Amino acid sequence: MSQEFGGRTGLQGKLTQWLRGRRPKEAADDGGREALLLAAAEAGLPLAPAAHPAGYRCSCDRIGCPTPARHPVSFAWQTQSTTDRAQIERWARHQPQANFITATGMVHDVLDLPLEAGREALERLLASGIEVGPVAETDDGRLMFFTLTRGTPEDEDEWWPCELDCHPETMDERPGLRWHCRGSYVLVPPARLPGDGQSVHWVRGPEHPLPDPLSLLEILTDAGARWAGEEPDHVSAAWPLRG
Repeated sequence: MSQEFGGRTGLQGKLTQWLRGRRPKEAADDGGREALLLAAAEAGLPLAPAAHPAGYRCSCDRIGCPTPARHPVSFAWQTQSTTDRAQIERWARHQPQANFITATGMVHDVLDLPLEAGREALERLLASGIEVGPVAETDDGRLMFFTLTRGTPEDEDEWWPCELDCHPETMDERPGLRWHCRGSYVLVPPARLPGDGQSVHWVRGPEHPLPDPLSLLEILTDAGARWAGEEPDHVSAAWPLRG
């Protein structure tokens, strides 16, 4: 896939929009939503249905939901997650309000930063000529870098659970760089968040190949550490401990 999704143009235009305090516009119609989900699945991102906003609350029945509109609807989301086109089409058409999550640690990981730090890191990566894969922005202030995962099912010893770095329901404890790997998930665009027009949308679409996370790690770690007012510790600041 070579085109940009959602009618956006090149990277320079995106950076200009950022500086003006605007963001690229997502396709709002149901066909655009389905096309974006299928593009993500075609790129290898396994998807599963997630909760959606109900006003300023979550569509789930959980009182005081800690991650409103951000979590899967099934406890079996890890085994349910799929790239199967027919299944994703059924979900998208039968659950027109649903968000979707993508399970990390299977095919891909996600490194996410506070928005300001993420924008700085993205500019530095591109200026350095480093290949950057898909990047998504959340309107509540994060930039998510999609990368290859560090382990595969054939190489179980190289995997460790995401709880050692950033569990989805305790992410506030990691305000700087977060590394979503095995056992975690993130919302995949297009997704809606509670609030007025809040969303998750692509800055760089899933047509961009997933890079090796190590090629991005130093710049992302430095940007995250500066944002948090800490001394950058390069790899060790972001790399989870083994279990």
